[in-house]
Amino acid sequence: QVQLVESGGGLVQAGRSLRLSCAVSGGTFSVYSMGWFRQAPGKEREFVAGISWSDGSRKYADSVKGRFTISRDNAKNSVYLQMNSLKLEDTAVYYCNLVKPPGTVPSLANWGQGTQVTVSS
Repeated sequence: QVQLVESGGGLVQAGRSLRLSCAVSGGTFSVYSMGWFRQAPGKEREFVAGISWSDGSRKYADSVKGRFTISRDNAKNSVYLQMNSLKLEDTAVYYCNLVKPPGTVPSLANWGQGTQVTVSS
């Protein structure tokens, strides 16, 4: 069974950066397309970024395009989210998950615990 463990969140001032990590265990990571999602208080969980297992192609939500970068390290069974120029509206709990076509839909019903990102002014 695939397990997901997110880390790297914290409290950061607007305009600064954070790097999130997601360690994946179980299954064969190298053939998983992966994504990051986030859920702000009172809102539904939303897609943030995704990366394909086959060609490394990436997708981003319009709200983070140009600021966030998703990457993966198959040797470490991990996926990362580099977040630059953080804004107050980026405050949320961030989760990783496997994704299925079109690369923005989460695959697993069971989510990890997530990692809290709080952006202050």
